[in-house]
Amino acid sequence: MILIALVSLMVAPRARAGKDTGPSAVLNFVVVRDYNGKPVRNAAVVVHSVGKNDKQERGGIELKTDADGKCSFEGAPYGKLRVQVLATGFQTTGEDFDVEQPTLDVTIKLKRPGGQYSIYDDHSGDKENKPAPPPDAAKPQ
Repeated sequence: MILIALVSLMVAPRARAGKDTGPSAVLNFVVVRDYNGKPVRNAAVVVHSVGKNDKQERGGIELKTDADGKCSFEGAPYGKLRVQVLATGFQTTGEDFDVEQPTLDVTIKLKRPGGQYSIYDDHSGDKENKPAPPPDAAKPQ
């Protein structure tokens, strides 16, 4: 129901403007975990058209994956599209795709968030954090 409303919001302004939108495609997405291949439920898949100078255009559509990590969209325009995927507990990811055929199947593998670097953690084992010996230390006196 929500998908139908979102599709009509995307298509209606183009139809009112009287512009020929040209050919359209079906986009099929599968979102899985990178480390075990299991589906990611309720991930947000956001699709935007990309215009001149690789600039993301206004509008777009947000889809939600089902229990199998799948979602799809019919009526996507040919050309460059930017796809971003957001899900709780995973790194946000994005990629541009050139839609040049009637069907585009995309599998997106989400990674767990990486650790953050903190100056308060013990980094005594890190090579790059060990102080370099002074230049005079190697010279015999």
